[in-house]
Amino acid sequence: MSRRWFAEYAWLADADSDGATGATAAAPVGDVLVEVDAGRISSVTVGATAPPDAVRLPGLTVPGLANAHSHAFHRALRGRTHGGRGDFWSWRDRMYEVAGRLDPDTYLALARATYAEMALTGVTCVGEFHYLHHGPDGVPYADPNAMGVALVEAAAQAGVRLTLLDTLYLTAGVDGTPLTGTQRRFGDGDVDGWSTRHDALRARPHARIGAALHSVRAVPAEFLATFAARNEGVPLHLHLSEQRAENVACLQRHGRTPTQLLAGSGVLGPSTTAVHATHLTDADVALLGRTGTGVCLCPTTERDLADGIGPARALADAGSPLSLGSDSHAVIDLFEEARAVELDERLRTERRGHFTAAELLHAATAAGHAALGWPDAGRIAVGARADLVTVALDGVRTAGVPPVGALFAAGGADVTHVVVDGRPVVRDGRHVSVDVPAALRDAIGAVTGC
Repeated sequence: MSRRWFAEYAWLADADSDGATGATAAAPVGDVLVEVDAGRISSVTVGATAPPDAVRLPGLTVPGLANAHSHAFHRALRGRTHGGRGDFWSWRDRMYEVAGRLDPDTYLALARATYAEMALTGVTCVGEFHYLHHGPDGVPYADPNAMGVALVEAAAQAGVRLTLLDTLYLTAGVDGTPLTGTQRRFGDGDVDGWSTRHDALRARPHARIGAALHSVRAVPAEFLATFAARNEGVPLHLHLSEQRAENVACLQRHGRTPTQLLAGSGVLGPSTTAVHATHLTDADVALLGRTGTGVCLCPTTERDLADGIGPARALADAGSPLSLGSDSHAVIDLFEEARAVELDERLRTERRGHFTAAELLHAATAAGHAALGWPDAGRIAVGARADLVTVALDGVRTAGVPPVGALFAAGGADVTHVVVDGRPVVRDGRHVSVDVPAALRDAIGAVTGC
């Protein structure tokens, strides 16, 4: 099916870049006609006149955003964990309470609502870091992948693409402490048990199957090389050095940092994405960059959980592609995540101007899609998937802002239109098939009881 969209302004792929990198142009251009056939962009014309049958997109149109790190069930915690003092570990106790209450039906409803909220903010593809595999007592469901299947279906109903990053989670600590309580839901016994279940997962046109190892806390060192070998060439994600305590425990146990341990086991490389990468040594940064390992930053979660500020500019300069995620969904807004990368660097260094708007947009779009195994998405260019996100330039946050400055002014609430693979998913600021506030209210109420 052929369709045409006419963008008042559009941020295109850099004409001087090769198709594989999909680098973002330095600034938007005006009056852009985008023609789509079978879900792909078939032509892009700059300085065009709007044909009468084209859908007009007033404002700034950017490529579809990729949320490269999501834990969908964390959305039920928003606004419920901010009283009193604490740290990541006390927050985790609250998270486990929610994790213990979910089943495939309630998880489908919650994930559907959460992914639909993402769509409203311009997200067209999600990387779901999925470890909530089994029943509350750790016993598998009749379909051992019932929870993962629910997530795949939730994405379909919300109208977004998904990479299911099915996660290996075997121990409660670097010292091999067994899983107890809610954590029993996460475990498959060993790598063979995980592989048997994982290999039964099936991709769908909107969903791809990736892999994840939760962290060096949750996967004993003797299993790392086997896991990496079995998942060579597929998107492989992992939490890395989110907490200083993880680094201390790893050094005590193995005499190496988590990054060094993973490198020695063959885990790092261009198909791998390290999430957070907050507490790194200079040698860790160099090692991640030298291996081409990507890094997914989640600034709104990292600040919400008091995790710290990672070395974003140093990682990018070393050679690590940067992507973005909303992780715990304290905030779902990839525009906020993108500019927070720059603003956090300003706080850390007391200097301004570390990333250009084009670099930040690239992290939120093409780099995120590539990290999730969709290298043909995240850019407005011929042959790419037809993902378009339009941001109003006449709202209270963006009025008077030049298009090139919108990334530092706009938020997810300014998104008016979203197209995924050539299909309208958001129109005039409303999801075309999901009443998102009602869906969130009902799904969260079913899990929390209030």
